[in-house]
Amino acid sequence: MPVNGHRRTPGLRREEVSQLAGVGLSWYTWLEQGRDITPSASVLDALARVLDLDVAERTHLFDLAGVSLPASDDDYPRHAPAGLRDFVVGLEPNPAYLLGPRSDVLVWNAGARRVMGEPSRAPDGSRNLLWWLFTNPKIDRTTWSDTARRTLARFRAEHARRYDNQSFRNLIEALLEASPAFRELWPRHEVLDAAIGTKVTEHPDLGRLTLHHLLSIPTSHPALRLAQFVPADEATRTALATPR
Repeated sequence: MPVNGHRRTPGLRREEVSQLAGVGLSWYTWLEQGRDITPSASVLDALARVLDLDVAERTHLFDLAGVSLPASDDDYPRHAPAGLRDFVVGLEPNPAYLLGPRSDVLVWNAGARRVMGEPSRAPDGSRNLLWWLFTNPKIDRTTWSDTARRTLARFRAEHARRYDNQSFRNLIEALLEASPAFRELWPRHEVLDAAIGTKVTEHPDLGRLTLHHLLSIPTSHPALRLAQFVPADEATRTALATPR
């Protein structure tokens, strides 16, 4: 922006904000005054860029305007941030893992490996929880069928935000071909996000395990999902803490 005269305070003038955002000065003035107007998502996005809002501030702007936050045009995250990776590893011996939007496994700690095994790879080579849950012939269906259904429901919610993403489409097509259970559940259109519960499983080496589990959304990286398991009884706590 050209500098026109001395500024008594730093920052953009009202006229400059409206010009950079591509909206009329009168309309922007009404917005600042709290008039009864309805900004579109594209206008709010333009204002967020002009005002250099971060993710939390942009979300708050959309909330204040009563407008649904549009899905990001950016590609989904495919690697674990260093801080979250260290956190997942640091939760050992309790099982924990970090998932990307497509249910790709970004971190899988030693506790998860000990209790659940090693996540298998989807046809594109990515370690993927959904592929593991629906195609692994060795998996205990009585224990993990509900987890598979819930993981699929969360995957569907993410797929709706990235409907045209080819990586999502490729995984869906591969699962439809490889898994009768997936073919049965996919048309149900179940949608789910974060969840908490308790799981009981008979482990071949560790015996009977009772685990509280929590799937949460890291506020620092809201596109990712963090799964944590903690012992629900003393026997499980002892089994997880015993060196292998």
